[in-house]
Amino acid sequence: MDMHTTGSINNALLHYKEGLGNFTQKMPEIAKQFNSFTEACFQEGSLTQKEKQLIALGISLYSQDEYCIIYHMKGCLDQGASEEEIMETIGVTSAIGGGAVMSQAVTLVNECLTELSSIKQ
Repeated sequence: MDMHTTGSINNALLHYKEGLGNFTQKMPEIAKQFNSFTEACFQEGSLTQKEKQLIALGISLYSQDEYCIIYHMKGCLDQGASEEEIMETIGVTSAIGGGAVMSQAVTLVNECLTELSSIKQ
């Protein structure tokens, strides 16, 4: 995935959504069940939706899943997470995942902050 061109974050989100749409057409029942499960997991509960997005971002960083990093960065920002909260999430995740997490954070997360934050303004 080329993350170093203008608009690459939005292109990655679009690419993910197109792929998910294609999968949904081919496997509608599995997609329906998956979507229902994930929607239930991210509903407000004892944890806020923002907290759940921050957790998902940490897991995405740890697993080195670039599409999920982008998707959950957008989710964090959509739920009102501050840059400081995102940086704390990176710090905690780096304590477990080390340099691999940090490399994604200082590149892809930073690019998401720049590109997705400029959209909201």
